[in-house]
Amino acid sequence: MTRVLAEREIEDRMSGAEMREWRRDGNVLRRTIEAHDFPTVVRMLERIVVDTQRLDRRPDVDIRGGVVQFTLHSGTGLTDVDVELAHRIELGAGAFVRGHA
Repeated sequence: MTRVLAEREIEDRMSGAEMREWRRDGNVLRRTIEAHDFPTVVRMLERIVVDTQRLDRRPDVDIRGGVVQFTLHSGTGLTDVDVELAHRIELGAGAFVRGHA
């Protein structure tokens, strides 16, 4: 069951080093990822879409060439599922991120 997170829970779950590129604006989480090129973005999305289906979430995705922006939001507040999807996007993007070692 999806649960709206308290402010402190959001801060705790988004505080890890791997989440430093995510930006929060109220009930919205955003992450812009620069990939090597457009085909790389497509491969990244193929990996991430599995988690979006499992979590029953549909993030807003904006693609401009090799750059993709993810926007996660919920009308009632950020939920445990929103934050979990942000973590899974970060893991799924992994080596597709430009500049990744």
